[in-house]
Amino acid sequence: MEQQKIIISGERLQAALEQFANFGRTENNGVTRLALSAEDRLARDYFCSCCKALGMSVEIDDMGNIYAKLPGVEEKPPLVIGSHLDSVKKGGRFDGVLGVVAGLEVARALVENNIKLRIPLVIANITNEEGARFEPSMMASGVLSGKFDKAAMVKKKDVAGISFEEALHSIGYAGKEESRLKEAAAFLELHIEQGPILERESLSIGVVECVLGMVCYEIQITGESDHAGTTPMDMRKDALFTANNLISEARQKLSALDKDLVFTMGRMNVLPNIHTVIPNKVVFSLEARHKDPLVIKQVEEIILGLKHSQANEGCDIQTEKLWDRSTVLFDEKICDLLEKSTKSLNYSYKRMVSGAGHDAQFLASYIPTAMIFVPSINGKSHCEEELTTWEDCAKGVNVLLETVLSF
Repeated sequence: MEQQKIIISGERLQAALEQFANFGRTENNGVTRLALSAEDRLARDYFCSCCKALGMSVEIDDMGNIYAKLPGVEEKPPLVIGSHLDSVKKGGRFDGVLGVVAGLEVARALVENNIKLRIPLVIANITNEEGARFEPSMMASGVLSGKFDKAAMVKKKDVAGISFEEALHSIGYAGKEESRLKEAAAFLELHIEQGPILERESLSIGVVECVLGMVCYEIQITGESDHAGTTPMDMRKDALFTANNLISEARQKLSALDKDLVFTMGRMNVLPNIHTVIPNKVVFSLEARHKDPLVIKQVEEIILGLKHSQANEGCDIQTEKLWDRSTVLFDEKICDLLEKSTKSLNYSYKRMVSGAGHDAQFLASYIPTAMIFVPSINGKSHCEEELTTWEDCAKGVNVLLETVLSF
């Protein structure tokens, strides 16, 4: 006879998520909890108090990352569950915090069932994942993984001129470099999908195999300004008309590449931006994301080809690559283990990719890492309407717990 599976308390999980949402709750039931703000400090304090109540030890490193440890039978590299407590402005109640509270609920289930793991369990709160107050996003995990230089990061300032370092000390969460997460048996991050795929396919769990590679360019079109009422159409060098032509051309060519390619023209500046003056300059961004680096290479060839487009209407076209990132593949064995755990709980699922960035992608460079997604209703995230059912939240945490027990 199969042993009864241990599952987490859905009611306790819901209560914890609602409690964390009180730290920065907005009028429309969202959350504004910017990194190293007063609201973030309250959430951190509460998280630490919950961990200590379970008998966990708490350490803080020099980037303000919090590590709460539940001892194992053997003092070996731990199994780490983590995400982030900071939010964007007027964000939702689930983004990031679900992954931290998930670790807390797993620890609570282990303690109340008198289960001691072979290796330690660590719950991690990673600082400034969103980058909404201090750019760039995923700042602390970038420092941990050597992607970012700490000296440069701590000097980053918010719109009020307060530096990351000043804010970190002001909330009392500046720890020691030797406390950093240096090694682990695995890093597991539970997160809301932030997209519509799982809901559209009526699935409860996404086993995330990778974070998509991406590339971002800036296209600048330079024309000539003239009077909008006196310049004949055939004598104009209208930068905005050219931009419109290029966007249509890029959309047509990129759409033909691959059905899984996603691309966005998300930012546009038009100068001089006066309705009686023909625009003399337009600058817009074009970013694209895909798993296959060969597809990304084709994207870049199309973008670079815009410079020589016949649709320039006499304007000059310049392209500049702003940044890129390679596809980050998660650990295949851990993905298989997450899938096995999901199957054992009889939850519907699929293996999928993440188009959004997460701390897990940086940590994967030196720790075996994988992610779990749960559905986002209507695909909404980074807004007050962000919502995931309590049942799906609990299912995600149950997959985590089952995976932890498998370790």
